[in-house]
Amino acid sequence: MKILANDGISNSGIKVLTESGYRVLTEKVKQEDLIQTINDQNIEILLVRSATTARKDLIDACPNLKIIGRGGVGMDNIDVQYARDNGRTVINTPGASSQSVAELVMGHLFAISRSLHGSYKNMESHDFKTLKKKYGKGVELRGKNLTIIGFGRIGQKLAQYAIGSGMNVTAVHSSAQRINLPIELGNSTVASVEINPIKSLEEGIKNADYISLHVPKQANGSAVLGEKEFEIMKKNVRIVNTARGGVINEDALLAALSSGKVAAVALDVFENEPNPRKELLNHPQIACTPHIGAGTNEAQDRIGTELAKTIISHLGEF
Repeated sequence: MKILANDGISNSGIKVLTESGYRVLTEKVKQEDLIQTINDQNIEILLVRSATTARKDLIDACPNLKIIGRGGVGMDNIDVQYARDNGRTVINTPGASSQSVAELVMGHLFAISRSLHGSYKNMESHDFKTLKKKYGKGVELRGKNLTIIGFGRIGQKLAQYAIGSGMNVTAVHSSAQRINLPIELGNSTVASVEINPIKSLEEGIKNADYISLHVPKQANGSAVLGEKEFEIMKKNVRIVNTARGGVINEDALLAALSSGKVAAVALDVFENEPNPRKELLNHPQIACTPHIGAGTNEAQDRIGTELAKTIISHLGEF
């Protein structure tokens, strides 16, 4: 049985699949050639990440396709319900990248607190005195209020790190169910902290010093943070988005930066990927990364292995 991993898959995932009798193809196929390639080569499983889409036209045109798999959490590049309604199995790896994304958020929190992104870019000017004056007014994370919007696997991993750094965590989630969050030191759990998520976004953001988003792209296309939400926030809030482009209204964000309401932002995702607007990339108060939340060797190994095991559990070995 042939598998096309069109956006790549880890060697560990390939190993598990090939040892179970599957043939894994990893040569990148252009989106416009994908339907013909799947049909001509009798591919029955398509694996994607964020670059390749699997929409209604592909699902209709590829009757032999049994499984569509997404290496990662969000599946907004797949017409999931349509595929399932038409007999296809759609899978993803919701927990495999949580650790890596949470660590990237922590890196961004430190970076935008100490202007690391600006320092890195401008040190070549050799104007040490001016740069020290400009970037020597940072803030500490300890004692600050972090609001995590969306408290699933990634949000909970982030909370573990943030609490370990001395931050006060508020979780905003559609379910207000109490969570006993383990705090880990190395491979050992050393404590448990009770988190009581709240449902009110407005309540969660009004006293936040920092905000991190961990929610999917909204079904109606609306932003989670827009002009109204920025008005509620207190002055000099700092924001990180590693979730999805579009969950922050980019026009409203730029306006909030200009007004001084928002002190700094870190963005790993953008509305117009892979071509984000230049106003974001060039803004001195925005730290940008190219959608690398799950971009660690460990996460990619877990993603590949989890996809492989899920496929085998559905279709068996050959």
